[in-house]
Amino acid sequence: MFKRNWMKTINIVGAGLAGSEIALQLAKRDFKIKLFEMRPEVTTPAHQSDKFAELVCSNSFKSTNPNIPAGMLKNELRGLKSYLIEAADKFSIPGGNSLTVDREKFSSYITDIIMKNKNINFINKEFTELSTSETTVIASGPLTSEKLSENIIKVTESRNFYFYDAIAPIVEASSIDMSNAFLANRYDTKNNDYINCPLSEQEYHTFVKELKSAKTFPYKEFEKPKYFDGCMPIEEMAERGNMTLAFGPMRPVGLVDPHGKQHFAIVQLRRENIEGTSYNIVGFQTKMTYPEQDRVLRLIPALKDANFLRYGSLHRNSYINAPHLLNQDMSLKNMPNIFIAGQLSGVEGYIESIAQGLLVGVIIYNKYLDNSFQYPPPSTALGSLYNHLTEDKGKFVPSNINFSLFKYGEEISKIRNKDKRREAVVKQSEISFKEWLQNIRW
Repeated sequence: MFKRNWMKTINIVGAGLAGSEIALQLAKRDFKIKLFEMRPEVTTPAHQSDKFAELVCSNSFKSTNPNIPAGMLKNELRGLKSYLIEAADKFSIPGGNSLTVDREKFSSYITDIIMKNKNINFINKEFTELSTSETTVIASGPLTSEKLSENIIKVTESRNFYFYDAIAPIVEASSIDMSNAFLANRYDTKNNDYINCPLSEQEYHTFVKELKSAKTFPYKEFEKPKYFDGCMPIEEMAERGNMTLAFGPMRPVGLVDPHGKQHFAIVQLRRENIEGTSYNIVGFQTKMTYPEQDRVLRLIPALKDANFLRYGSLHRNSYINAPHLLNQDMSLKNMPNIFIAGQLSGVEGYIESIAQGLLVGVIIYNKYLDNSFQYPPPSTALGSLYNHLTEDKGKFVPSNINFSLFKYGEEISKIRNKDKRREAVVKQSEISFKEWLQNIRW
C-alpha cells in the first residue's frame, strides 16, 4: 500500500531519457519532483555535455514504420503524450525511414522545459544513498555511478550485471570527399538523406585487415567482453569473419550510385543536425584507440581527409536482473519505495528507455490515486517490453523492442504466413492498446 502522505514528493535520480520523461509527466500532475543529476560535477565515459536527455550514441529513434515494433512503440508513446517523443518529432531531421533528431536541439529543449517547471527542483549532485523514508525512482541509466551501483547491489543482494556498449564516430560534413561518395537511401529512390561511401573489393579487404590489427582500448583484468548485439564494435564483427561487415553495416544492398553502379561495400553516413554540418558513421561503433581510428577510418576513400568531430568510444553498461529483483510495479522487492526506470531495468535503446520510464510514471500516478493499476497487455508494444522485465525465463539479458516479445492469442498463432501473422499482431496490438489506455487514469 502506498503512503499517500509522502508519495506526492518524489526523488528522481538521473536526468536522462527515462528520468526526464518521468519528471515532466509527474510534475504535470502536480507531484513535487527533486531531480538529481550528477553531471557535470561527476562525468561519465559517454556523455559529452551537461544537457538533460542527451543522446550519447546514435541520434536515431529507429524506424517510423508503424507496422514494425519500433514504430508501434513510438505510436503508443504518442498516445500516452510522451514529452520526449513529441520533442523528437519537433526536432526531427532527414534520416530516411528512421526518426532521426538533431541531438543538440533535442537535449537543449528538454533541459529548458525542465528547468522552467515550477514543480521540478533540479539538484546538481550525485545521489548515492537509498532510504526507506522517501519514494525514489532510480533512472540513472547504464552508466550509474560506482557508489550508487554498490548500494543497489547491497540492497538487492545481487551481483553486478553489465555489458559493453560502443559509440560511433562523427565527422564534419565539409571534410567528406563527395567525389568518392553519393547521396541515396537504401531501397528508396525518392529521398537522398544518407551520404554513401563506397569501397571496391580490394579497398574493403584492406580495410578489414587493418581493422583487425588495430590497437583497442583494453578491458580491466576482472572483466569479460560482453556486448549487446545491437551495438557490437566493428572490430569485434570483423573477427567473426572477413565478410561479416559486408553483410552488416557495410552492406551495399539496395544502394545504387547515380551512374547505376552497385559497389562491393558501402559505409553510410547519417546527418547529425538540422544544418547538415556533421554526420555519424552508421553502425561503426568502435573500441579502437583514437590514433587507430584516425588511421583506419581514413582507408575509406570518402573519409581520407575527414575531420573527426568525435571519435568512437567504449563504455560499460550496467543493468539489473529485473524479473528476480523487481516487483510487478517496477519497485525493488527488498525496498518497495524504490522504483527502477529506463535502461537500468534491462531495456535497451532510446525509445525503450523512454517507454519504460513513462510506464513507471503511469504506475506511480495510478497507484497514488487508489493503489490499483491495470498493466499493459503483452499484445501491445509497451506491454511486451514490460512483460520481458517481469516474466522469469531463467537467464535475463537486456532487450530492445522486437516481435519475439509480443504475446498473442491462438488464432494469430495458427496463421502460417509470416507477413500475414505480423499484420494480425499489429492490428491486435493497436486494439489492445486503445482498450488499455481507456482503462487507466492518464
